[in-house]
Amino acid sequence: MTNILNVNELVKTYTSGSKQLTVLDNITFSVKAGATFSIVGPSGSGKTTLLGLCAGLDDADKGSIELCGIDLKNLNEDERALLRNQKVGFIFQDFQLLPTLTALENVCVPLELQGSKNAIDVSTDLLKKVGLSERMNHYPSQLSGGEQQRVALARAFSNKPQLLFADEPTGNLDEETGEKVIQLLFELNQDAGTTLVIVTHDLDLAKRTKHILRLKGGKVLNNEITA
Repeated sequence: MTNILNVNELVKTYTSGSKQLTVLDNITFSVKAGATFSIVGPSGSGKTTLLGLCAGLDDADKGSIELCGIDLKNLNEDERALLRNQKVGFIFQDFQLLPTLTALENVCVPLELQGSKNAIDVSTDLLKKVGLSERMNHYPSQLSGGEQQRVALARAFSNKPQLLFADEPTGNLDEETGEKVIQLLFELNQDAGTTLVIVTHDLDLAKRTKHILRLKGGKVLNNEITA
């Protein structure tokens, strides 16, 4: 099985006044295609920064990232955006739905950016899978947090990504709602055969993936296979 993500000796620093803060220090790991993988650690350990670098949303100071067989260093901003649109899906803690679009329209966006002719049919089917067939024409403000995250799930899978990044996907949800969202996430992921990378501080959630990378203070604490 080939690697869909290769991270090698990654370093990221930020300057604050006269001080330099190293957020990520010599991070190396790989994720196999089709795997479920989690990145865990306390607040401030560099998890979200690492995810942003892996997705090409920011640049590292040192090291390299190969995403879907392509070295991100060789791409400009437009090429990175195209790669994300074609190969990558995202789920965020704060949902990031477009407030002026309905649930159905939000799910359609990635497909329309790809020029899909059956965006409405695909989006409708996905919203039915996540239990929102009666809420498709509602706007985000008319939906609960759990419903918004289910819309975000449907949107993330709409363009059939090879790799899905989920950043604290249950962070803004109560325990019961979060559990339902996670069940849907793993079900959709299994059906689609997508590689799943979850950033979380929730060790119970991390243990449901096959591989756990633990960060502390910007460094790899350990890298383990759970099953």
